[in-house]
Amino acid sequence: MLENVEVLAHSSIRISKNKIIYIDPYNIEKNYNDADLIFITHDHYDHYSEEDIDKVKKDDTVFIVPEELLTKLLKKGIRQDCIIAAQPNQTERVLGIRFETVPAYNVNKTFHPKENGWVGYIIDIDGIRYYIAGDTDINEDNKKVKCDVALVPVGGTYTMDFKEAARLINEIKPKIAVPIHYGSIVGTKQDATDFVKLLHPSIEGIILMK
Repeated sequence: MLENVEVLAHSSIRISKNKIIYIDPYNIEKNYNDADLIFITHDHYDHYSEEDIDKVKKDDTVFIVPEELLTKLLKKGIRQDCIIAAQPNQTERVLGIRFETVPAYNVNKTFHPKENGWVGYIIDIDGIRYYIAGDTDINEDNKKVKCDVALVPVGGTYTMDFKEAARLINEIKPKIAVPIHYGSIVGTKQDATDFVKLLHPSIEGIILMK
């Protein structure tokens, strides 16, 4: 299930199955310009980075973004017909890929308010459901997620810490869980290791970030 899935850095993910998909491209090493789809969870600089978007986008890349980012992308020169402005709790299909939006927000801090309409995504590829949580705490919305693979923040401060992330994963019970959002801006490799140790034995925890 993780073949051709990469965690490049922080929360930056690349999936190359059928289509080339980036989620929150950040700290991209060089110009690839190979993205069929770019998903953005919210507009913080470590998730919406125009410098890194420029390294992966093509002329016909389709962007899936929270509604508030529509204006920024249009100002940047992205064609409106290449942008899907997504709202929480939405299901769409684009380039043959089905995706759902899951509300992503804090419950005990103020960095990611629910009213901002920021999201995580469930991306369905060949019948495998990949949940990319975005910057979030455990909440009543993401506890309902059904997925095969979950990529969740573990770094704390702005999101769940590794204990909270493990609690969410043990509740939604994917087959595989991958820690993200650690190692540079916030959180450590140890957070990822400790997260994996707390998972139920039926869930395989895999650290992808190099």
